[in-house]
Amino acid sequence: MRLDKYLKVSRVIKRRSVAKQIADQGRITINEKVAKSASEVNVGDILTINFGNKVLQLKVFELKDTTKKDEALGMYEILSEKYKEDFRL
Repeated sequence: MRLDKYLKVSRVIKRRSVAKQIADQGRITINEKVAKSASEVNVGDILTINFGNKVLQLKVFELKDTTKKDEALGMYEILSEKYKEDFRL
């Protein structure tokens, strides 16, 4: 499955166009290799996504073409969620 479609279906990113834009900027890696929006995602892959201040690392559990909101959480497991700077004071 394409990376941009997986991120949209799993609801990690709301819109496929935004997922494509982030991937094409080199802000997503699959198994520590920079990925483009058309890169293949397979079960067991580790995705690292840089959202500006936040870095999200997740493991792919399942691939589906469509899913409901409550089923989308079962498609991946969040391994870590780090912030480069903590703005909470």
